Order: sequence, then C-alpha cells, then structure tokens
Amino acid sequence: MSDTLRQQLLGLGFKEPTPARPRREPRRDGGPGRGGPGGGTPAKAGVAKPPGARAGQERGKGKGGPRPPGRGRDRGEIDLAKAYAIRAQKDRDERLAAEKEKQEQARRRREARAKLAALVEGKALNAEDAGIARHFEYGGKIKRIYVTDGQLRALNAGELGVLQLNGRYVLVTADLLAEAEAIFPDAVALKVDPAAPAADDPYGDPRFQVPDDLVW
Repeated sequence: MSDTLRQQLLGLGFKEPTPARPRREPRRDGGPGRGGPGGGTPAKAGVAKPPGARAGQERGKGKGGPRPPGRGRDRGEIDLAKAYAIRAQKDRDERLAAEKEKQEQARRRREARAKLAALVEGKALNAEDAGIARHFEYGGKIKRIYVTDGQLRALNAGELGVLQLNGRYVLVTADLLAEAEAIFPDAVALKVDPAAPAADDPYGDPRFQVPDDLVW
C-alpha cells in the first residue's frame, strides 16, 4: 500500500492495523510456559516447601524432634532467676527473724529490770555518810561505790553486794543479791567470793584503792 492511499484511508477513519505478536515457543529447559514438562506451572509434586516446614513436621511426630532454638537458654535463665528469688526471700526471712529475736530480748530485759526494781525498792543500803570509794570492774570499765568502813569489810567478806539499777549502783545484802541474780544476772555489778584469792579482786584491799582525783 502506497503512502498516499494509506493516508487517504486514515483520513476516512480507518485505523492502522496492529502488527501480530510473534508466537512464543515453549522452552525446553523447564522455563516458564504453558503445559508440558518443559514449561508452565510446575507439577504439584514438585512444589518446593518452605525451609522450616519439614522441620516443623518432624517436630510434630514425637518428642525426639529438634527443640525450638533458645529454649534451653530461656529455661536456664528462668532457673537462675528463681534461685535468686529464693535466696532473696531467705535473706529477708533471716533478717526478720533476727529483728524479731532482738525485739524479744529487749522486751525480756525491760520486764526483768522492772521486776528487779520492784524487788530492790526500799532495800538499798547506800549510806549518806559513806566516804570510802570501793572500786570494782563492771562492763569492762572501773566503777566505784561509796561505802562506810563497816560496809567495806562486809562487802569484801561477801556479806554485801552491788547491783546496777537504773543508772546507779545499789548496795544490797548477799541474799537480795542472789535473788536479783536469778531475775536479771546482768544487773550484778559486784559479787565478792570470800574464798577467792585476793589477787582476783585487787580493788578489795584498801591499800590498792584508786584515788578519786585520778583521771581515767
């Protein structure tokens, strides 16, 4: 068709024919195409499965299948956290028990002191005219109580004793000292054993009395 005729036909409304597409030959190497062993959609039996599908099926067959990744590590972390929690709870229980025991001991001491005060009330032998300082060791320190000459001899003979009560030292009889010791042993400040060697109580000898003006 000459160009002049083609232009006349196009001017009358005719469309230029579309060239036919070349026919695609099926690939022989198994590439894409329709049907046949060499192309088209692969057969159902040949569909590739995801990498983890077979492993998941194998795990479902029984207990012997592979374990999920990280499971053992997570279990170990849980066991360690549980051990820490148990230890922390044990420490708290021990602290509470120790605090409870401390409070119980304080309560018993208060009750013992109150009972001791009631026992000693009105029975102290401290003399107002006492001028002799009798030193003794109590609580790791050197303490003193003022007594008369007769009280000093009785004290060194074990006939009298000294109690610590409410911050002061009280002179009492040996019998009262024994009763007080049964109630609250820590209150016994001076209890002399007359049969003990003099070296056991060096402050009992007036020659070795500590001067009052000595600064400790």
